[in-house]
Amino acid sequence: MMQTTQNSRDAIFGAIRSALKRSGPLPDARRAELDANVPQHTRPAQDENLLERFIRTFESRAGTVQHIASRAEIPAAVEAYRANMNLPHRAAVGAALKDLIWPADWQVHHNRAGTEELLSVSLCIAAIAETGSLMLGASADSPTTHNFVPDDHVVVLEAASIVGYFEEAWAILRQRSEGMPRATNIISGPSRTADVEQTIQLGAHGPRRVHVLIVAA
Repeated sequence: MMQTTQNSRDAIFGAIRSALKRSGPLPDARRAELDANVPQHTRPAQDENLLERFIRTFESRAGTVQHIASRAEIPAAVEAYRANMNLPHRAAVGAALKDLIWPADWQVHHNRAGTEELLSVSLCIAAIAETGSLMLGASADSPTTHNFVPDDHVVVLEAASIVGYFEEAWAILRQRSEGMPRATNIISGPSRTADVEQTIQLGAHGPRRVHVLIVAA
């Protein structure tokens, strides 16, 4: 499937270049010129610390937050969350976190989350203080199913990756060495709906609970 998608993409870009009478990618100088011409949108003023604004806005949407000092503390923090929610000793963990040492009695895998999965742990690309949102990109290291299938989603956020506005988050995405992800998910707390009698229900199209571990800068 991935090979077919890549071939289709190459064919589309090839047709565009042919129509523009170009034989290959843009020269670096022309690319830099176009990148510098990104329009500047009017942005609402923010008079809060970025971390404080992100937490306030995220928690206002039923998300929860915990501070930890380093990546090494992630397994213990996730275990405490698991115990508090009375979940099984099992999680789908993004491969971007596979260097961590998990409790011996846990079952941890780095594959896509199946319908039986109750807990997932992901590393996000960035957080947006303006809206209290998390940006996650689909990849082998972070399957999209981790974001939507389990009832409980724990997201690891590096404090240095919090930006003020959406435009800054998209800039981070474009500058990644591995390129743009196939899909990008913007998450602002647990999934919800008010379709039934205008009553808010959590977990409608994704997790019932989203818990963020903020790793100190």
